[in-house]
Amino acid sequence: MRIATLCGMGFGTSMMLKLFIDEILKAEAIKAEVVPWDLGSFKGQKADIVVAPIDMSSHLKNAQGKVVLIKNLVDKNEIKAKILDAIKEIKQ
Repeated sequence: MRIATLCGMGFGTSMMLKLFIDEILKAEAIKAEVVPWDLGSFKGQKADIVVAPIDMSSHLKNAQGKVVLIKNLVDKNEIKAKILDAIKEIKQ
């Protein structure tokens, strides 16, 4: 499974999301590759799950994979709930 974390420019937000998701996956014993990208570099890439701030939703309408939009980037509970739901959904 491949999870892409996105931000608009640079790698600040995407790297923070990657670190949070890595913690969640380790705690839940789930194996996945988590890759941080900026939006421009992500074009043409593939991922099973795409995680991004909610304000990027208009840029992800054609993204391949399950899109997970995060409202509060420092709310680990929101991120955990949404990531685990997305993983459960794609495994069905």
